[in-house]
Amino acid sequence: MNGSRIAAVGHYQPAKVLTNEDLAGMVDTSDEWILSRVGIRSRHIADADEPVDELAAHAAAKALAAAGLAPGDIDLVLVATSTAVDRSPNTAARVAARLGIPRPAAMDVNVVCAGFTHALATADHTVRAGAASRALVVGADKMSDVTDWSDRSTCVLVGDGAGAAVLEACSAGEEPGVGPVLWGSVPEMGHAVRIEGTPPRFAQEGQSVYRWATTQLPPLARQTCERAGIRPEDLAAVVLHQANLRIIEPLAEKLGAINAVVARDVSESGNTSAASIPLALSKLVERGDIGTGDPVLLFGFGGNLSYAGQVVRCP
Repeated sequence: MNGSRIAAVGHYQPAKVLTNEDLAGMVDTSDEWILSRVGIRSRHIADADEPVDELAAHAAAKALAAAGLAPGDIDLVLVATSTAVDRSPNTAARVAARLGIPRPAAMDVNVVCAGFTHALATADHTVRAGAASRALVVGADKMSDVTDWSDRSTCVLVGDGAGAAVLEACSAGEEPGVGPVLWGSVPEMGHAVRIEGTPPRFAQEGQSVYRWATTQLPPLARQTCERAGIRPEDLAAVVLHQANLRIIEPLAEKLGAINAVVARDVSESGNTSAASIPLALSKLVERGDIGTGDPVLLFGFGGNLSYAGQVVRCP
């Protein structure tokens, strides 16, 4: 196979918006404190009866419509999530059922904040191997379900949402639209970001994550560009995991992507874990900030201290 390309993207966020002022009425915090430390102004929070697969299905339906495809055109569904409540049916199967996709391979990918870029690479490899022709790749998380809303160190960070991409095989002679993946992890530091316990709760060692992300990830992001045969200064956009502006901005600066639009969706969406990259990418496309064929670096990082990135061509 000649590789794959992203045909279309889509995103979804719940209607309810939780502002910093709202949080200041819940915990000992303030708009100034949150902005100065993480750069977040607001986040979207799903209702109690709005599960992860519903968020994912909304985003996936928009991506399918944008691609001009029917549910029956999809033969692989991958959903990156770490906040699904149920083990089986998995989230991907429930998304397929909601959309009426017949007989797809349906799998969940749990790499937390790096989940979407892992899932995108997996879908690309599957298409290249000839095991699928069109894939629906979704990142969706309901972080509000795993958050201690009395803990100001974590509750100010999180939001809920979903983003999706339709991936399809390239035509004969067409340049691949998804570049080689660079991925890995630091398993011995997996304790730095956790969703564990009963009930499960999100926790992290903020300073450890900050030091790792700002010192270890810039050379890895540059290696991702090298694998794609592109210089950082030729990137049209950089879409990093939307964890914290104090991580995003230094990482983008050290990468040297001097001409790129840097996604800063974290300011209005918070940290949506696996949803953050496709959510931010879809918004850039929707606003017209990047154009068809533009090279975009996607780079996810976080939970398990895992990372995965690739350069893609904008649909």
